[in-house]
Amino acid sequence: MEMLEGLFHSIDSMNVDKFLSYLSEDCTFKFGNSEPAVGKEAVRMAVSGFFSMIKGLKHELLNTWEVKNTVICNGEVTYTRKDDSKIKLPFCNVFVMEKGKIKEYLIYIDINPLF
Repeated sequence: MEMLEGLFHSIDSMNVDKFLSYLSEDCTFKFGNSEPAVGKEAVRMAVSGFFSMIKGLKHELLNTWEVKNTVICNGEVTYTRKDDSKIKLPFCNVFVMEKGKIKEYLIYIDINPLF
């Protein structure tokens, strides 16, 4: 799916503005078991804060499913820590779409091993 390619490229390049272009203005963004961020500015703060804690990341999508207005994907993400060590973690994302934008962005991951 073309939207996913662009979305994950924006994440892997840590380009917050490009990432936000895929979201609706009132998007809800939930990363793991953190509190949801609601609205683009709250998402900007959450994502920028996370990016500041790592050196880099790279996603590999393994499967993608589309059901009505929902896109689900799973894969592995390799995080590069500030000390250049790396860790690969499995993830599953759920995107509820509205008018071509992500209205609800849910990331299911155990991020604890990263830190």
